[in-house]
Amino acid sequence: MKRFPEYQRNATIHRSRDATALSRLALLLFSGFVLAAGFVFAAKQHFAAVQYGYESENLRRERRQLLEEQRRLSLEKEKVSAPARLAPAARRLGLRPATPGQIATLEAKKEVETTETRDRDKPSAALAR
Repeated sequence: MKRFPEYQRNATIHRSRDATALSRLALLLFSGFVLAAGFVFAAKQHFAAVQYGYESENLRRERRQLLEEQRRLSLEKEKVSAPARLAPAARRLGLRPATPGQIATLEAKKEVETTETRDRDKPSAALAR
């Protein structure tokens, strides 16, 4: 007996749709998407933290260099403005040390100012006549 299955028609079977399987598939797909988005967000945060680390290290290095330069410049300023170096330079310019009469103290200046204001506030003898 010879059989030819290709010539025999099968009965059409209609399956009912499984709604729970479709909802499980949708939930699985959504969960996978949320998980992938979480990994992408975590990677972005990690790379941003690494970048900020590099930037802060560069800023620390630059701050260290600027502080070193500030120290160097302040030392140079102190050397240049030392009295031992200023005195010969002042003599070359023709400057001389101040005499005691040229130096006025704060108390003497106040006395002169109060005397001037007292004299100014008095009516003059010419106006009294």
